[in-house]
Amino acid sequence: MPYCVAVTDDELRLDTTAGRRLLATTVLGSGMVFLDGTITNVALPRIGRELDADLAGLQWVVNGYALSLAALIVVGGSLGDHFGRKRVYALGVLSFVVASVAVALAPTIHLLVCARVVQGVAAAALTPGSLAMLQSAFGERDRLKAIGAWSGMLGIATAAGPVVGGWLVGIDWRYGFWLNVPLGALVLWLLRDAPESSDPDASHRFDVPAIVLTVTMLAGLTWALTDWRAGGPFAAAVAVVSAVALVVAEKRSSHPMIPLVLFRNRIFTWVNVATLFVYASFTGSMFFVALFLQVSAGWSPLEAGAASLPISLIMLVLSGYFGGVAQRRGALVPMVGGMTLVAVGFALLARAPANPTYVRDILPGVSVQGFGMSMLVSPLTGTVLAAAPSGRSGLASGINNAVSRAAGLVAVAALPMLVGLVGSAYQDGERVAEAFGTGMWWCAGSVLLGAMAAAVGLESDVRRRASSSAGHAGVPAHHP
Repeated sequence: MPYCVAVTDDELRLDTTAGRRLLATTVLGSGMVFLDGTITNVALPRIGRELDADLAGLQWVVNGYALSLAALIVVGGSLGDHFGRKRVYALGVLSFVVASVAVALAPTIHLLVCARVVQGVAAAALTPGSLAMLQSAFGERDRLKAIGAWSGMLGIATAAGPVVGGWLVGIDWRYGFWLNVPLGALVLWLLRDAPESSDPDASHRFDVPAIVLTVTMLAGLTWALTDWRAGGPFAAAVAVVSAVALVVAEKRSSHPMIPLVLFRNRIFTWVNVATLFVYASFTGSMFFVALFLQVSAGWSPLEAGAASLPISLIMLVLSGYFGGVAQRRGALVPMVGGMTLVAVGFALLARAPANPTYVRDILPGVSVQGFGMSMLVSPLTGTVLAAAPSGRSGLASGINNAVSRAAGLVAVAALPMLVGLVGSAYQDGERVAEAFGTGMWWCAGSVLLGAMAAAVGLESDVRRRASSSAGHAGVPAHHP
């Protein structure tokens, strides 16, 4: 998507104070959202005990946020293009802070879930604006360096998240959400002199039917998977009808939120299917790991949060390398190989006893996961963007992001039901340990389905590269 600066400011340079300030603003805003997700997962057992919540309530703490974020993240990017990226980003940060205060003060699980839904709406406004502001503000010479610096610094923030989040939750789970107040204030202060930008060609129409149908579809699906006995069949029917209506509405819309024409590209479609399976397994596993290590193993929130630190550290070091490998040799091998390694990591975790030791039972699994995710994340993202027309790369990224969020939403809703963990069973260490092992095998199977989808989708790309290599070598290219 082309980015046009609406205000006639000079393009920023990364080696200037203004450039560094904008970079810090986008990193801190995005880092606040990542940290919040880490804190929420680690805090779930303590939230449940303090607010007397059953497992369905804890699932909605995660899924209320994921639902509004997944449904509205594409809209958030469009709002920034239309009304100004800086303005929408600032509104998202401010709303996220206010919602975080509501979470920290929530006296009941129902009010906490409502506040989490508002947090998701705010995150949908600020998340797309982070990279969009960098893309529009920096000149071509510094743009890629700025985005690379953003990725590296955000990786460091993500790696620190489990430790910081676990430490705060160990004191009081509410402190983890109060942390967003000073972070948000700092972001808004740094943002004050940032240049504004917008897209003058952005549509002035918003696809309201698609927004409503997407929310209804995801909400119905989540309700059905979370609590089938309490209106689940009706909710499932609502989800199916909404999904069909969404496809029909998007076909007829002159300005569709999700242009179905993008899915005519085989690679774009199948890589998004792979994204669905991979992120369902990864998000679902994080939900179960946090419960297992605290409820079954009796670890502190800090210990449970820090357990996944190797994943972030390995990805921080190796993701760029495997992105380069995919660019030179194609995405198929690193993506399928990475997904296979992630499945092996889940299988290793599935063998962990009820009272695990970190080095023997947890570290091997999370380390293998880290290597696998390092191999697949950059190629997956790059392949999705490359498969879309150049003018729609921003939209393609938004759709892929929404797919990954929706995948996590479905996983957290469905996995407890699949492994028989309902009601207050999450407080029973033995039942959680048994459910954890079974859940990890489900996650392994899901990510292997993702590998199969990636292989199917990238088959044509492999043939194209082979034909190109044969042509360059002076061998007649074979065209099936």
